[in-house]
This record gives sequence, structure tokens and C-alpha cells, in this order.
Amino acid sequence: MKKLLLSLVLGITLTTAYSQDHATALKKDSVMVKDTVKTKAEPFAFGDFTWLNGNDRRHKALLDTKYFTGRFLLDFNYTASNNNPIDHTVVGSTALARDHEFEISTVAFGGDFHYDNVRASVLTQFGTRATVVPRNDLSVTRGQFDLGTAYRYLSEANAGYHFNVLNGINVDAGIFMSYVGLFSYYNAENWAYQPSFTSDNTPWFFNGIRVQIFVSDKLKIEPWLINGWQSYGMFNSQPGIGGQILWRPVEWFQALTNTYYGADTQDKPGRKRFHSDNSIEVRYFKSQDKGSFVNSAAFSITGDIGFEKGDGVNGFHSDPVKGPAQYFASGMIYHRMVMAKGHLGWTVGGGVINNPGRYLVLYPTGDANPIPAINTGAVGSHPFTANPGDQFHGYDYSTTIDLMPNDYLTFRLEVVHRHASVPYFAGHGGVTSPDGYNTTPVPTDFIPDLVPSETRFIGALLVRF
Repeated sequence: MKKLLLSLVLGITLTTAYSQDHATALKKDSVMVKDTVKTKAEPFAFGDFTWLNGNDRRHKALLDTKYFTGRFLLDFNYTASNNNPIDHTVVGSTALARDHEFEISTVAFGGDFHYDNVRASVLTQFGTRATVVPRNDLSVTRGQFDLGTAYRYLSEANAGYHFNVLNGINVDAGIFMSYVGLFSYYNAENWAYQPSFTSDNTPWFFNGIRVQIFVSDKLKIEPWLINGWQSYGMFNSQPGIGGQILWRPVEWFQALTNTYYGADTQDKPGRKRFHSDNSIEVRYFKSQDKGSFVNSAAFSITGDIGFEKGDGVNGFHSDPVKGPAQYFASGMIYHRMVMAKGHLGWTVGGGVINNPGRYLVLYPTGDANPIPAINTGAVGSHPFTANPGDQFHGYDYSTTIDLMPNDYLTFRLEVVHRHASVPYFAGHGGVTSPDGYNTTPVPTDFIPDLVPSETRFIGALLVRF
């Protein structure tokens, strides 16, 4: 098994040889290299990569000084489902939490420190995402001291050192963005608001150590040693390992791969997880005519494959002795046009998912929640199951219009349709109680109203300085 995993990792690394990074991290890398490596080309500075999905679209940071580059983000939305759940609860999303209400999804402030070769980043996290994103992390129930409360309000908190080797090497420790799934954690960097299943069901953060090796100004290799798959703590005695390779040979093309291997199931140290995330992004049109209405056009293609094996499950194939198949296969494609001198954007796209065992599916909440409450240990009376062999297939598609007065502000309108092979999204009856309030006692005959599909309208205001 170990030889098989090693072959898979090496094969993916050698044949794919590419990866993606969030612009926040790349900006920190660029600042450090510019300050300390005068004889080497600055990584990824040879072109304008603000067109990328999952990347910072700003051309200049406003809050920038010699020793500190500040960051501020505000993500405000209003979302409405055609199912109109009475408890206003959104099921199956990390970008959204409340239906038919004005919602502050994210308020984040902090920045990046840089002095000589020392580097550090701190970014807070307030709003509904501080609850929505880490809600499936059961590692916080292991042992004493509440990791969920301690870390919940930090989206990034890491520090490290820059070495003047090759085009720069950064060694950082703390909480950092995971990069898996192409979409950025910050919606101001994305082409769409509601990520497809591929991104929404893969990690947004890691807790551990990363090493960013800039082999050249076009290639970065980044290994990780982390606690686990979007977990504040560690489920078993084995840490997670992984890495990213980012390759931008020209301004109009990016390719990436992210690989992960770990043991992330409570009380099952023999169950190992492998995951490979791969994407390409291509800007196939850029107008040379300043008077042209259409300025640029680009697309992204992402494919993920992974599995769990051991302790009752058997990867891609069911076995009467070893257990049922348990794997993750998904893909998504998006197309983006930028028009009107960069002030108007239009995106269409979507994706598919197949996840037998449902080990990466976001669990419904309320009375359908299968996760034990931290304080009481109770689960919902009708929990959504995620047992070995349970099937889950889904697809989604969306269209998004962006009005962008400048690099720092986006008004976004989006319509997205999502469908699952089993009842999964919140229906009109909601998932909380007969009247929708969590203070109302839940009668024995109450059943959470889960339905297989939803169509959703999203309006958002996105600010990033």
C-alpha cells in the first residue's frame, strides 16, 4: 500500500508538475523576495495574474508600508432559496449561512509583517464563516482546552523566515490557507460566490508547517506537514503530509497540483486518506484595442480524485471483507469574461461530485446534524448518515455578474442551482424545529425537511483593501 501511494504521489508530481497559490500568500512571497534577493527575478512578477480565479485582482495594495502590508476584507450578502426554509438555514455551503436575511459573512483585518528576512501574517475572521467553516472539525473534541474557540476567529496566523536560496525559500508555521480546490477562501478573489462541490467540500485551511521553495520566477514547490484535513487538532498519531506545485510559464497560463495523505477518522488510525487536486487556467483572449468592449476571456478546469482505505472501507472498489468503496471524484469548469474596461465581469460554470461514504460531504445542521454537540454530545434525532457505502452524487451550475468600480470593490449578483442524489438541501420545513427556532422543543414526530435540489439567488458586496 505504501509503495502504491508513493507511486501515485510521484506520478502526479512528475506528470502534473504544477500548482496554484492564493494571491495573499504570493504577495507576501513577492514582498520578501523583493526586499532580500536583489540578484534574482521576483517570483511571478513577470506578468499580470490578476485575471486568475482564486487570485487577488488588485494591482496595488493600498495599505502598504516598508514593514507592514495591511489587509481588510468585508463580505456582505443576501441570499434567497426557492425552497424558502422557515428556519432561514442554508444547508451544504461554506460561503452562506442564513436564508432571506442580510448577512455579514466575513470581516477580516490584519496584514503581513516583513523585516529583513523575518515574515509574519495575521488575519482575523469574524462573521458567519467563523462558525460555518470549522463546524465539521471533530478534532476539537479530543482532549482538553477548546481549540474551536481558540482558533475560530483567525483565518491566517503564521510566521517564518526567508532564506536567500534559489529564487527564495520561505519556512512558515501556523494556520495558513490550504489552496485545495482552486477557489480562494476570500470571495473577492473568486469568479463566483457559491463554490462548486469540488471547492466547497475540500479544505480552506491547514494548521502546521509549510516550506515555499521558489525554484525559479515561474515555479514554486511547497511541501506541508500539518495536523490534518482542515482540522485544528490531530485525529490520530499520524500528522498529515502534502504539498503544492505552482507553475506559471507565461502570463496567460497557470497549472497546479495539490496532494494530501493522512489519517483523518476518529478512532480509526488504520483508515488512510489520499487526495489529488489538479487545475489549469487559461486566458485565451486579451484585447489589444483599448476601445474594445470585451477586454479578456479565460477559463478554468479542475479535477479532484481521492480515496480512503482501511478500517472498514476499501478505496475505489467494494470488497466483501475489506469493506465498501469510499472515494471522492469531482470536477468543475468555469468561464469568465471581463468587459467595459475591467468594470464588468460575467462568469458561467459548474461541476459534479461523486463521494461514496460521504466522508467529504458537508453535513446538514439542526435536527439533521450527525455531529455530536461539543457540550452535550447529542446529535440530531434524524441525522444525515455518512456510513461506509452511503452514496452521494451531485451537480451544480451558476451564472454570475460582477460590477467592479475599481480594484477594491465588487457588487455581485449570482443565480446557482444545486442538485444531489439524496435529500440534502433545506426544504421549506427547515432542519431546526416546527417553527424554525432552536429554542422550540423538537417533538418526536418532527422530521427535518431535506430536499434533493435548490435554486438560489445571491447578492453580495465585496470589499478588499
